[in-house]
Amino acid sequence: MEIERLLRVTWVAAILPILIASFPSSYLNSFHHTLLVFAGRGKILQSSSRFSKLTVPQRFFSHFYVLAVVWTSLLLLTTWAYAHKIGTLVSESTSHSSVASYLTGGSHILSIHKAHSTALEHNFSVWRSVFLLLLMEAQVFLRLYESLRVFNYSGTARMHILGYLTGFFFYTAAPLSLSCNCAPEAYSFVANRVSEFIVNGKNHMPPLEFHWLEYLSPLLKLGWLQWIGAVIFFFGWLHQRRCHAILGNLREVKEQANDYRIPHGDWFEIVSCPHYLAEIVIYAGLVVASGGLDLTLWLIFAFVVVNLVFAAAETHRWYRQKFDNYPNNRYAIIPFVY
Repeated sequence: MEIERLLRVTWVAAILPILIASFPSSYLNSFHHTLLVFAGRGKILQSSSRFSKLTVPQRFFSHFYVLAVVWTSLLLLTTWAYAHKIGTLVSESTSHSSVASYLTGGSHILSIHKAHSTALEHNFSVWRSVFLLLLMEAQVFLRLYESLRVFNYSGTARMHILGYLTGFFFYTAAPLSLSCNCAPEAYSFVANRVSEFIVNGKNHMPPLEFHWLEYLSPLLKLGWLQWIGAVIFFFGWLHQRRCHAILGNLREVKEQANDYRIPHGDWFEIVSCPHYLAEIVIYAGLVVASGGLDLTLWLIFAFVVVNLVFAAAETHRWYRQKFDNYPNNRYAIIPFVY
């Protein structure tokens, strides 16, 4: 599919510069520094560069979380409506029409079974996309709430405009990547329904009946990988919520938002950036829930890992320079590794 290939190329293009800048080489020092300027925000924002003037207030984080909630909700509703239209995940015996076609010489029985199996696989992938979008919805709603109510951004806290635009890119491309296997079909289905409504009017449309069980029961019939992925996802989700609460409580008073202190509690006892570690766990959960065979999901995960490891290294370095009594047993982001 064209949209799937485009997304994969885009993710690779986003990953490569960070990977290149991460290699320890004297030839890449200027590139590494430039990327740090672009990725900087808050306390780790680099100010000694001609690009450092291109910044926006850090409280603008909420902008791309608003986009994420609206966009993910739209994708979820259209994909869910399409999934409900295509039907069940239960493998049933060959349909009466197919059997009749076979008995009258219309098709071969092996072709019938093959087509039936292919249809079930497609249905499963669509309902799996609904499941993944539900998980993403939980994540973006939490992040929007935290950006508005948990974090007390200083009026002087800034982030580079490229990092700001990267947030828009990520929260547009990531939800779409979760449903790119069926996004064109879902869009066409909903667009046709809207067109039909516009042309025929409400009185000529079939009555809309909504039954919760019909929309939820297929999700309960997904495989064990989807539920293991959901457990991993919410394990990271809960820890990220706790770590963000700890960071928010460090700066409860906005006027004191520049008065940094060493955070303690939860995963802060083992790494400097546990909220980044939790984000990695969250997207690992999405990879598992996808079945682990979708290259696009692996590329999202790779982008999250390289981006957050790169940012965590700079944050860890800042903590060590800022505080003489910073705990020596803390790693940057991966416990006992890095």
